[in-house]
Amino acid sequence: MSVEMYAALALFCLVSSITPGPNNLMLMSSGATFGFRRTIPHLLGVAIGFVVMVILVGIGLTQLFDLFPVSYQILKVISVAYLLFLAYKIAHSSDAVKNNANTIAEQDEGDENNQPTPISFWQAVAFQWVNPKAWTMALTAISVYAPSQQFAAVLVVAGIFGMINLPSISAWTMLGQELQRVLTSQRRLQRFNWTMATLLVLSLYPVVFI
Repeated sequence: MSVEMYAALALFCLVSSITPGPNNLMLMSSGATFGFRRTIPHLLGVAIGFVVMVILVGIGLTQLFDLFPVSYQILKVISVAYLLFLAYKIAHSSDAVKNNANTIAEQDEGDENNQPTPISFWQAVAFQWVNPKAWTMALTAISVYAPSQQFAAVLVVAGIFGMINLPSISAWTMLGQELQRVLTSQRRLQRFNWTMATLLVLSLYPVVFI
């Protein structure tokens, strides 16, 4: 791969990683609701999960869709259902603000069942496989920058994506945490999270209608 190709790949990774999408919207909402530290598992799940996805796509995983066309439709249904579930989770995560005032009392009573929690590492890893933007990014990167699907080339693409993707999505999480200075009431945080949930649902348009 030439220097020009490396530069083009790095630029593609940056633009696709830092622009709005389901992962970044969810991370910003989590940063605003739970803070950066509690969002780290979600953050790492996105970064590592996507790198693994690029590698598996690069070594020919998408050939399964050619062998079993129905698997594409199944993935599409799962994608829509899971995104709707995550949108619901985001919309109601602002309850954490209200519950924070009662956290100590609830811990004393041993009742933490109603406490909202950030998306976990494994949930974030799994989400990459039903994330339309992640599929687009992975397929484009492999088809353009590793068309031969040689393992070494695939690893290079995945490695560069990993190095650029992590700081890019971290910026969205930090932005969400900084928004805590503005989202100083439960009502403001609730409106913010409902907006993020709505945008996440709207991101389903390419999946459902295209």
